Amino acid sequence: MTEKVWFITGTSRGFGRAWTIAALQRGDKVAATARNTAALDDLVQKYGDALLPIRLDVTDRAADFAAVKQAHDHFGRLDIVVNNAGYGQFGFVEELSEQDARNQIETNVFGALWITQAALPYLREQGSGHIIQVSSIGGITAFPLVGIYHASKWALEGFSQALAQEVAPFGVHVTLIEPGGFDTDWAGDSARHADPLPAYDDVRAAVQAERSRRWASPGDPSASAAALLKVVDAEKPPLRVFFGASPLETAKADYESRLANWEEWQPVAELAQG
Repeated sequence: MTEKVWFITGTSRGFGRAWTIAALQRGDKVAATARNTAALDDLVQKYGDALLPIRLDVTDRAADFAAVKQAHDHFGRLDIVVNNAGYGQFGFVEELSEQDARNQIETNVFGALWITQAALPYLREQGSGHIIQVSSIGGITAFPLVGIYHASKWALEGFSQALAQEVAPFGVHVTLIEPGGFDTDWAGDSARHADPLPAYDDVRAAVQAERSRRWASPGDPSASAAALLKVVDAEKPPLRVFFGASPLETAKADYESRLANWEEWQPVAELAQG
């Protein structure tokens, strides 16, 4: 198999670190970004020049373009660009501050958009490449307490579906990875929480109990690497793919509910037609 060059954001832990290791283990090269590149020191020691650590805050557009250029200059090409950097903002919609909302969108949407824009000239010129957008089951459905997180993933899904059609003529693929619950730091230290309003305390307790039940058996991030390699090695990779056993049933239930709602209200839709 031909050696590939990866550019992966958010590699200090979770999916990003697991996927970086998987790529390096099979002999590929990786430009790995993180806010704190010291978290990659052990991998640099083990894999040497095959790994290029880059300190990066993906909300900085100029820094994103510079990081992608640095990776391309260093390795001579880019094959797989993985927009993994992101976090979960918790809080009921009424509780969110302006900064809570803006920070979530800046990281989860604009960060991925800037990296994508920075990489595309290189991918178009070489006539190949694969952009991996790390979305979520939360990119096609929504649950209470993480509304602004869902908004960020729905936005990522929307521009990525359009992007896939725009860049296909250049030989560039786009895939949205939609994980279910995984044992990452998403809801741990990397999560952020809005200041709670007491009026929502009872609702919050019920939502958190349901979340604990739903994600009682989280997936293993390191195991997900095998699935990712299947996706990036596919001759015709999918636009969307779930990671984990649970998202399919969640998606089916959500879409069945939507279809039933649309069909019930179709007479009103036709009334609006005039």
